[in-house]
Amino acid sequence: MADLPVARLRLYKPAFYSTGVDCFGPFEVKIGRRVEKRWGIIFKCLTIRAVHLDVLTSIDTDAFLMALRRFIARRGTPAELYSDQGTNFRGGERELQAAFAAMTSDLQKLLAPHKIVFHFNPPAAPHFGGVWEREIRSVKMALYTTVGSQPLQEEVLHTVLVEVEGILNSKPLGYVPSDISDPDPVTPNCFLMGRPDGALPQVAYPREELLSRRRWKHSQVLADHFWSRFIRLYLPSLQLRQKWRSSPADVTEGSVVMIVDPQLPRASWLVGCISKVHPSPDGHIRSADIKVKDRTFTRPVARLVVLPALPDEDKGQSP
Repeated sequence: MADLPVARLRLYKPAFYSTGVDCFGPFEVKIGRRVEKRWGIIFKCLTIRAVHLDVLTSIDTDAFLMALRRFIARRGTPAELYSDQGTNFRGGERELQAAFAAMTSDLQKLLAPHKIVFHFNPPAAPHFGGVWEREIRSVKMALYTTVGSQPLQEEVLHTVLVEVEGILNSKPLGYVPSDISDPDPVTPNCFLMGRPDGALPQVAYPREELLSRRRWKHSQVLADHFWSRFIRLYLPSLQLRQKWRSSPADVTEGSVVMIVDPQLPRASWLVGCISKVHPSPDGHIRSADIKVKDRTFTRPVARLVVLPALPDEDKGQSP
């Protein structure tokens, strides 16, 4: 099991600095007498696990770019965006790259620090985005429990998604203390709003305490205490290795493998040779390029079955 990626440990960066994005759905909405489809899109902060939900009218490139613009207007510009190989995400990256290339050199230098870096997971590898895939499951569970499969008004669906977003952002990131005297657990809303739950009223302080230096120092002590609890209690829980404790041998170039693809028809097997491997920052191989006849596929090693090598006396024989 690999170490946590760098995107999960951006401790001194703002929320949604490293963001994962994915779409889910569709859902049926009623518009007059007709029924149309709507999709949901989730933006997941990879560091503090905060989520941002929105509604899409379609799953094409234009709808994704407009949702990205709404997300940036409300949450800020992310520095890096992780997603799967969806055509809407690929098309959005090409549109942004083309728009950036069409600018003048002076404007490019000015906007280069605000440029979003896209990272795409290998095809057929949903476990590479398990952080936001798990949140999509939570969203679907909350939606199906609340509204079921009945068609909704579009405004109702949008309101429910925002309510679900508030629920997910108010869940504890670490353990929940059983003693009432223990401090409240850390939630994503603590970073987004400054309080654990958006439904709770803000604390009202007397006006005479606003000019006290001692109270200002007290607030700094509380902020440091909150940060130390986050580092001590939440971060170690992210690195619990519950499986894959052994280290099997990595695949190598030239190995003959079979691609596991559930979309293939029966009795169809893709057998090819590894032409290129993609090492991770920890040095292990987690995805590779497989050449099958005149085509090349990029797949994670979880979808590859290494076939035994041919005996030496059979290698020189033609099939």
